[in-house]
Amino acid sequence: MKNSALKGALGALAVAGVALIAKKAIQRRRFIKGIFDEYGIKKKSPFGLADKIREMNEEDYQELKGKFKKEFRSKCCKKDNTCEA
Repeated sequence: MKNSALKGALGALAVAGVALIAKKAIQRRRFIKGIFDEYGIKKKSPFGLADKIREMNEEDYQELKGKFKKEFRSKCCKKDNTCEA
């Protein structure tokens, strides 16, 4: 009986972990979709994004780069979530 309860608890923990990972993936997908829409990228692939980056001026590129850094930075660097990368 004790082993069955442990398996159930571990199963519930695994389901919760998968749900958190799926939630983060959905958030990141929305972010990427928003970038494609904001910059008018019709080809929804990394190659379309690269083509658009090549066409950008330095100011627009730095703005886009900052958005990506903010969205995809590691949360483990510092307490205030600022990374030097």
